[in-house]
Amino acid sequence: MDGTREERGQRRGRRIMMTGEEVDAFLREQRTCRVATVSPDGRPHVGALWFAWDGTSLWLYSITRSRRWSDLRKDPRISVVVDAGEEYGELRGVELSGTAVFVGEAPRTGEPCPELEEAERIFPRKNFGLEEMPHDGRHAWVRLTPDTVVSWDFSKI
Repeated sequence: MDGTREERGQRRGRRIMMTGEEVDAFLREQRTCRVATVSPDGRPHVGALWFAWDGTSLWLYSITRSRRWSDLRKDPRISVVVDAGEEYGELRGVELSGTAVFVGEAPRTGEPCPELEEAERIFPRKNFGLEEMPHDGRHAWVRLTPDTVVSWDFSKI
């Protein structure tokens, strides 16, 4: 995590924010995120999705016939929250915001795409326990390289 980017996004709550290393470790271990998009009528849409984190970008493998995909095609602004914890002192999370970028063919059938090599190495291991990315012809990749990152870890209170 770039320290400057992290500081720009973290306006308050500095005492509970995670370090760059903590953010990186947290995003590598978590599986589920909540993805917020903007519908054409301006209403927000939020849905859960599995993801991969490569240390710089969040990779989302989305169904191409979903409302999320349609929203992002019309307006690429995106925010994603990854959080964990049950008790108050366990709550921690990261919010990443920026512009969605579509990578590779849509839907993804497995055509060679060097830009997807790392995401397609991390994602199947993390989420399916597989060494190779399964392609079903229904999903495609969206990359979020965040403009802002905000984090919290209530165990620091």
